[in-house]
Amino acid sequence: MARIAVYSSKGGVGKTTIAVNLAWAAATLSSRRTLLWDLDAQGAASFILRPNRSGGDEARAVIERDLAPRKLIVPTPVPNLDLLPADASLRTLDLLFAEIDSKKRLLRISEALDKNYDRIIIDCPPGLGVTADQIIRGASLIVLPVIPSTLSSRAAGELIEHLGGRKGAPPVVPVFNLVDRRRLAHRTALAAAPDQHVLPMASMVEQMADRHAPVGTYAGRSPVTGVISALWRDIERRVAAD
Repeated sequence: MARIAVYSSKGGVGKTTIAVNLAWAAATLSSRRTLLWDLDAQGAASFILRPNRSGGDEARAVIERDLAPRKLIVPTPVPNLDLLPADASLRTLDLLFAEIDSKKRLLRISEALDKNYDRIIIDCPPGLGVTADQIIRGASLIVLPVIPSTLSSRAAGELIEHLGGRKGAPPVVPVFNLVDRRRLAHRTALAAAPDQHVLPMASMVEQMADRHAPVGTYAGRSPVTGVISALWRDIERRVAAD
């Protein structure tokens, strides 16, 4: 079982849309038993996949181990894809991890799910603190969304530097996201990293929240789905190599 964390210390870089689309790719293209674990208190991934789910404050209890994950996990309309939803109780996740003083809590919880899932995709909250350390320790691979801008590139560089000095740190796959090729700064960034995956800013991606579905379910032949598919194949190759 592999755990793929979609993470950036910077907010607003499109982590959730990438996480949901990768979860779709794992479940659909690779026929993997897949769990999307929403760790962001805003619960955007949960809203996309299960908008009518009755709200609660149980997500924190899973981290505290007062509630078994299977009791909160729900199926999604995508075959092979389940959701471990988020809620507002995760808004103080950094403080919670500091209080429980368990540096591998996320890893231990995800390991308990090994027999049920082949791939766990984690939609992570932003920040570079205790929660980030938990994510880094528990991930098999980190997908790092990067907007081709100075601040986003700086945040990405900080994360890569942060991981560089850590023994056993997972590999990082940077992905340009929300790309607008009309902008000179974006074109310049893409030219400097021609081998990096590129996800465009597209209205069909924005429609995910209204359609409550990954792009591949309603625009299977679109360029966006093609890029997601290529990114997922790259991730599967890297995970298999490890």
